[in-house]
Amino acid sequence: MTPVTVGVSLKAYFGRRAARVWFGEVAAVVGAHEAVRNGAVEVFVIPTYLQFDDARDYLAPAGIRVGVQDVSAYEPGPYTGEITAVEVAESGGAFAEIGHAERRRLFGETDEITAAKAAAALRHGVTPVLCIGESGRTDAETAARTTVAQLRADLAGAPSGRVVVAYEPVWAIGAPEPAPTAHIVAVSRALRAALDADPARVGSSVIYGGSAGPGLLARLEGAVDGLFLGRFAHDAAAFGRVIDEAAELAASRSTQNGATP
Repeated sequence: MTPVTVGVSLKAYFGRRAARVWFGEVAAVVGAHEAVRNGAVEVFVIPTYLQFDDARDYLAPAGIRVGVQDVSAYEPGPYTGEITAVEVAESGGAFAEIGHAERRRLFGETDEITAAKAAAALRHGVTPVLCIGESGRTDAETAARTTVAQLRADLAGAPSGRVVVAYEPVWAIGAPEPAPTAHIVAVSRALRAALDADPARVGSSVIYGGSAGPGLLARLEGAVDGLFLGRFAHDAAAFGRVIDEAAELAASRSTQNGATP
């Protein structure tokens, strides 16, 4: 059964010293959780590149996996400033965040670039955290069509393997509140159906990001496999509350599938 997944991207909010403090707090709060220890809840953190080793050293013993905020579309070679998927994998990176709206807006990344990066990650056993989302606020049916088309474009030519699809409507990123519950449910279910129809994506997950925080997961009617957190996770206690909610969802799924929670 697919675990409930909770991820955090730190973007560039923390300096290295502040990040170390946060890693320690999170390791203590999250790593003590039974659902994390037994694998029912999968947790990952995506720090900056310079914080990566610190994150791995603090978090891995607590059962928390670590990723990177971007990855090169290229194999090792003469590409100044790039971080290849090979190096990410060799360093213990399990995930690579790809296609975030900020990368698309600020650095001109297209679906073609995103697809090349996702393919590179999958070739080397790094799970893409593929950020998908409509740019303008619209009805759920239109958003579902838009995001499913984006998902297919962003995985065009990619080898088989698990992906974590982070549904992040661009208009909800940094907003005071997440997108409306019914909207998230409808679009996430459409993305889930698209993944389920693709035999190359067995084991893939759909998580929601975009001003996600405590209390949201319980409202989403099981339509998502978890959450992708941002600034709300800067408070380790709030992060812990989301893990509590993820554990409840995992137990509910286990019961529905006839297993002992």
